[in-house]
Amino acid sequence: MKIVIAGCGKVGTAIIARLVEEGHDVVAVDSSPSAIEEIINVYDIMCVCGNAADDDILAEAGVPGCQLFVAATSQDETNMLSCFIAGRMGAAHTVARIRNPEYNDKGLDFLCQNLGLSMAINPDRVSAEELYNLLKFPSAANIEHFSGNFDLIETTLDSSPAIGVSLAELRRRYDAKFLICAVQRNGNLFIPTGNFVLSEGDRVALTAAPGEAQKLLRKLGIFRKSSRNVMILGASRTAFYLSKMLTAAGISVKVIEIDRRRCEEFSAEAVGNGMFVINGDGARQEVLEEEGLTSTDGFVAITGSDEQNILISIYASTRHVPKVIAKVNRPELAALAEKLGLGSVVSPMRIVANQLSRYARALQNTEGSNIETLYRIMDDKAEVLEFSVNGDFRGAGIELKDLGLRQNILIAGIVRGRKAIIPSGSETIQPGDRVIVLSAGHRLGDLNDILSGEESAAQS
Repeated sequence: MKIVIAGCGKVGTAIIARLVEEGHDVVAVDSSPSAIEEIINVYDIMCVCGNAADDDILAEAGVPGCQLFVAATSQDETNMLSCFIAGRMGAAHTVARIRNPEYNDKGLDFLCQNLGLSMAINPDRVSAEELYNLLKFPSAANIEHFSGNFDLIETTLDSSPAIGVSLAELRRRYDAKFLICAVQRNGNLFIPTGNFVLSEGDRVALTAAPGEAQKLLRKLGIFRKSSRNVMILGASRTAFYLSKMLTAAGISVKVIEIDRRRCEEFSAEAVGNGMFVINGDGARQEVLEEEGLTSTDGFVAITGSDEQNILISIYASTRHVPKVIAKVNRPELAALAEKLGLGSVVSPMRIVANQLSRYARALQNTEGSNIETLYRIMDDKAEVLEFSVNGDFRGAGIELKDLGLRQNILIAGIVRGRKAIIPSGSETIQPGDRVIVLSAGHRLGDLNDILSGEESAAQS
């Protein structure tokens, strides 16, 4: 698919990396020669240096014939204008990065409709949503939501009665409806069978309905109550959205910001009961201690520095804060943070790249079973996708044990109406279902892609 990306900053580069990895024909546009040079040095793609809102520059980038145009510059207005121009020039679909709360809170639907935007992306809001979910479910290192109240949860096994137990025995021992669909051990990913035995330190991904997940984690001794008192380091836009979500849920929030002017702006913007804004240097341990670090049950570091977020989060962990989360954009630092013991790391760039990857795949498969949701889990070693099922799925009505799945493919859940089903071998997939699929080593664009060649041929 021909895709043009305008803006080669952090967000744009993350999108470029993911879409190039997916095999798309990507063209990058940026007004900075140094940014263009950096992209050329890393990726084998065409680049155009110039203003993304200039129709001549967009024409040179091939916008009139592209299937998708993504505007991810640092300026919301430039993104909206360039998408409008790209749409008029013939781009089939346009996506704009829009961060300003004024645009997002007031009239975003109006803007999308009148500018012809296919989608608007706000990295700050989606990051805040992920942070909020982790604070509400602190037992999870990562949590992803699917339709029908279906969750996929990543957590680490430490001092749990599940250690040394096979998955088949675990299912017999506990009556919760769940499926452990992936295990990461010593950097290796396993799609486990019933005979797989869990070990201490394993990072497991399980699917379950929310109530069932909490019941299981309680029995495994790794459930923790939702955070009720949260400290946020950095009065960023992500902090703005997160603090509003938390205070609306009755959670006390304290935001620490070193810039006094930003403190004043934040106090005026994010009005909420139970929220306090402190002007101070959160990188100083004595400031954190004075503001009650040891009495908080949730700490979130979301400054503009990955390194600072990691270091201060590690310090918060040493002070036994029950839930610590760091925002880290650079993949190599995110991996380092996890090795250093940080259980939860959130990357806005990864979230946005996932959204665009899902959208691009869905555009490639306008017929058949479309992708509704796509997440990468286990340090990007696996994907979990949600498909809507229609009459074109060749495996409809066949019991899962006879379905003939490709290697390293697992049916992790089925949503039928409002019912979440943990599938057994005798379960079938029906038109109208939503199916959650875990895939390792395959790029799925359609639900039929889960079938082996033999099964696909037999069903044709």
